[in-house]
Amino acid sequence: MVLYKTTLRTPRLVLRPFSRADADMVAELAGDALIADTTLNIPHPYLPEMAVKWINSQPKKLAANTEQHFAVTEKDSGYLLGACGLVFCFPHQQAELGYWIGRPYWNQGYATEALQALVRYAFLDLNLHRLQAYYLTRNPASGRVMAKAGFKHEGSFPKHLLKNGVFEDVEYCGLLRNDYLLSR
Repeated sequence: MVLYKTTLRTPRLVLRPFSRADADMVAELAGDALIADTTLNIPHPYLPEMAVKWINSQPKKLAANTEQHFAVTEKDSGYLLGACGLVFCFPHQQAELGYWIGRPYWNQGYATEALQALVRYAFLDLNLHRLQAYYLTRNPASGRVMAKAGFKHEGSFPKHLLKNGVFEDVEYCGLLRNDYLLSR
């Protein structure tokens, strides 16, 4: 499988590769304490140089077929709203899906719309067999977004991941390609 710098489009969004010009906005949105608090891999504070380093790492990960991340942008304005992406395990035809949307853009359906596009891409373009994702139990809104994108709850894992020195309860969800195709 060879991945390319793909752009995905929805009625309101464009999901595109990140560019260096996105770094300040990534740092501003991801640097929000509430974003960092409910995601495993975003620290707080999240500084612009951290965003630059992360963005600069993306082409290498894409070339290695290990990860593909998209800037979630508003179609009309081009404003950066957040990020979504896939971490691949191609030998098993699966990927872990992740996302975050900046707090000013919560409760507007952007996360659901972005995830639906990413799921469609993973199953129809990449022909993956399975997607999985997880969320911290104390962030049920993320679970609702996953459910709207077709994910099914697969299990609860008490005190499963360490975040800021605290073991967090985690909910795992999954979606199979056949279930996705049957639901269309």
